[in-house]
Amino acid sequence: MSQAHPALRARPPRPVTRSATSRLRWPPALRSNAPGLCLAAGGVAGARLVHDLLPMVPTLTAAMVLGMIAAHLPALRTITQGVARPGLGVAAKRLMRVAIVLLGLQLSLADVVGLGWVTALMVLVVVAVTFTGTLWLGRRLGLPGDQPLLVATGYSICGASAIGAVSQTTRSDQKDVANAVAVVTLCGTLAIAVLPLLHHPLGLTDAAFGRWVGASVHDVGQVVAAAQTAGPASLTEAVLVKLMRVALLAPLVALIAISARRRTAEHASVESASDENASVRPPLIPLFVAGFLMMILLRTGGHIPEAALAQAASVQHLLLAAALFGLGSSIHLPSMTRTGGRMALLGLASWIVIAGLSYLGVIVTA
Repeated sequence: MSQAHPALRARPPRPVTRSATSRLRWPPALRSNAPGLCLAAGGVAGARLVHDLLPMVPTLTAAMVLGMIAAHLPALRTITQGVARPGLGVAAKRLMRVAIVLLGLQLSLADVVGLGWVTALMVLVVVAVTFTGTLWLGRRLGLPGDQPLLVATGYSICGASAIGAVSQTTRSDQKDVANAVAVVTLCGTLAIAVLPLLHHPLGLTDAAFGRWVGASVHDVGQVVAAAQTAGPASLTEAVLVKLMRVALLAPLVALIAISARRRTAEHASVESASDENASVRPPLIPLFVAGFLMMILLRTGGHIPEAALAQAASVQHLLLAAALFGLGSSIHLPSMTRTGGRMALLGLASWIVIAGLSYLGVIVTA
């Protein structure tokens, strides 16, 4: 039998080579975070839809509530606590930091200075008394972890953004952060409905009402929603006073960072020298706070077009909504019931304090 030509002999099959596109692999961090980030984006879209259908419900509040719903629905709970958990954690922490940085673009030092030193002193007193009073009461009520500090920060400065800034500095437990954001956001939403009803019974002019809203309501979006009911003069005064409170975020975070560094140093002095974590100190000025200050300087310098500022404000709002959805998804209502009554009492008491102090301050400085 003749042998086959060498070229016709059976050859082993060639290994299948993947194309250049198929060889590309997503980075592990992106693969693990993508489900949660996509879920957070869907939550933001749902929150916007809720706001469009029910304009009295702020987008940020809707995002927080939708996150809580996702964490408790049987069909979604396994996802939010499983494959989506890493991405939701990124939304709650890292997107929150970016939102805080962009918040600085809403603040111009020239606008704050234009309000005058009397208004500035009033805002400083309201912030200081609200912060110290809420912190003291929260500890007296026995709230665990950093919850008293976080609630005090949220009420006195700017709601969820301030809570996020301080929690990054103190490395607070995410459950403490979520519980604090929940009570501050819900009470701020309540203020949107209540304060306009007190506008005329309290004998406030439109401008005075705006200053009262700006000094007492927590989140910038909530301030706009409440103040716009009294017209453009009220809205302008409210935003300026509110941004003056926002300007106090950086020094407050710096003071808390100094206190945290001191506690860390004291802890390290009694820990074993082999304890690697004992020497780790939080930075004096976190990077995202430095970015927040840089954005203020850029806005003050007038180098950013108004159209870009408007786009940045929209992006900041969406990022904050995504962060709140991520925080909401970490809330476990059964565990909240153990401190829910005390947390609600703290929130109500702090709301009354800041509203009352702000009203007195507006009357005195009118």
